[in-house]
Amino acid sequence: MDAKSEVLLRQYDYLSGRVLLINPPTDHLLAELNDPLQAAVWTWNYNDYQYFQSLQADVHFGVEFPEGEFDQAVIFVPKSKELLNYLIHNVAAHLSQGSSVFLVGEKKGGVERASKQLQAYGKILKLDSARHCQLWQLTLDCEVEKKALADWAQTYSISTPKGDLTVCALPGVFSQNRLDVGTAVFLPYLSEVTSGKIADFGCGAGVISAYLAKLNPNNRIFALDVDAFALASTKMTFEHNQLEPEQLEIKAVTGIEDAPLFLHAIVSNPPFHQGIQTDYAASENLCKTSRRHLKSGGELWIVANRFLNYPTLIEQSFGQCMVKTDQQGFKVLFASTSKNVKES
Repeated sequence: MDAKSEVLLRQYDYLSGRVLLINPPTDHLLAELNDPLQAAVWTWNYNDYQYFQSLQADVHFGVEFPEGEFDQAVIFVPKSKELLNYLIHNVAAHLSQGSSVFLVGEKKGGVERASKQLQAYGKILKLDSARHCQLWQLTLDCEVEKKALADWAQTYSISTPKGDLTVCALPGVFSQNRLDVGTAVFLPYLSEVTSGKIADFGCGAGVISAYLAKLNPNNRIFALDVDAFALASTKMTFEHNQLEPEQLEIKAVTGIEDAPLFLHAIVSNPPFHQGIQTDYAASENLCKTSRRHLKSGGELWIVANRFLNYPTLIEQSFGQCMVKTDQQGFKVLFASTSKNVKES
């Protein structure tokens, strides 16, 4: 069992009523929460959602606070400080004064720092410190107004040959405050991507998806991500830039295996983090298996840190891999299912 769950269970007697578990690990915690305790789960990770569904748990996938009444909430500390602010505010806005909110996390994950974010909402108390984790209790003592989701989005503009593009990014979404270097290196090459049915794998805030839509109004973009906050951000980015909603289809995925078939192109600034852990599985699988989702003559475009071994993986699947550019620590990689590789 995850150490965070073990620490929570050490203080089981503090839990009562209908409890919302927010961002819990995929372990056996739910099996240990016995009647009369009623536990529900809120997650924005589609992999985790499917896990809890397999347990037939009461689980909600999305960015909004789940419907229903809750007596308590347990927040498992996310990586993003901004996302934690969003979660605490939403919990405080939905639970009654006097309710307990518990915060549990790893010391290396910043739980001590995170506990300070509780202070504005009431009295806090450290309940436990074990297994390299800490458990804190907040007793709510203030009235908190609900805020619209859009109020939590950060916006910034980037210049493109097709005009300025405004990016909308919700808390916790990759590169929330500014354009990341990898995407900046990638953008000039998107005009070379074949038009048609295109999947943006790991869409994040929707920068690549929106620019592809601006480049060609006939492009149909499938924005794919495991994170509900990323998918909601991409939708906001399209709306803010007045792009045609018919161009965009948003889809929660566990990996590239959930992508549509017969695509003209797959583009990606692939993710390699799962929470605070580095995890290359999804992006390596993209290199190895994306070919089966492409039409004949379909294209794979990836931007990635130059030290990663993606070219070899792509060559093993496609027979070839072209490096379009290598700058600022990033490579733009291209492969095609056609026999003749497109030249720069």
